[in-house]
Amino acid sequence: MSEIINRVANSPIITLNLEEFYRKEERVVFDLKDYLFQELILREKDFRAALKVLDWTQYKGKLVAVTCTADAIVPNWAFMLVGTYLGSYGVTYVLGDLQALEQFLFESSLADLEPSTYEGRPVVVKGCSKFPVPLYAYGRVVAKIQGHAKSIMYGEPCSTVPLYKAPK
Repeated sequence: MSEIINRVANSPIITLNLEEFYRKEERVVFDLKDYLFQELILREKDFRAALKVLDWTQYKGKLVAVTCTADAIVPNWAFMLVGTYLGSYGVTYVLGDLQALEQFLFESSLADLEPSTYEGRPVVVKGCSKFPVPLYAYGRVVAKIQGHAKSIMYGEPCSTVPLYKAPK
């Protein structure tokens, strides 16, 4: 009987798992709608007063998307003002929706990815994940490693879809 050899485990393929870049803190939305008069109008004096008395510690350790879900015209400074309060408590936030928050988080995490690690190597960008990895992250990782990797595939090492092969 011949020995079974795991060729995938013995190959030079690097598996890049984007869920390793996923931040696990709770995501929350700070909705300016709740601070508008009749969910339509921002009254500056009332808005500033409400922000002053808000318990900002409730956002510590969380990731915050500052947005307005009402169909109202809200000046940019109002979002920025909320950001100053969150920033005072060291809270990671974006001015935008939850999708913008995810993009920011992955962009920040992928900034630490060293493309030279993948120099001349075949890379599989892992497809399955326990966490919601946005499409944006897949595009960013390909853009970062394409000039370095020998090839880029998507899926699992045992079953991949070829995406890129470096010219010889």
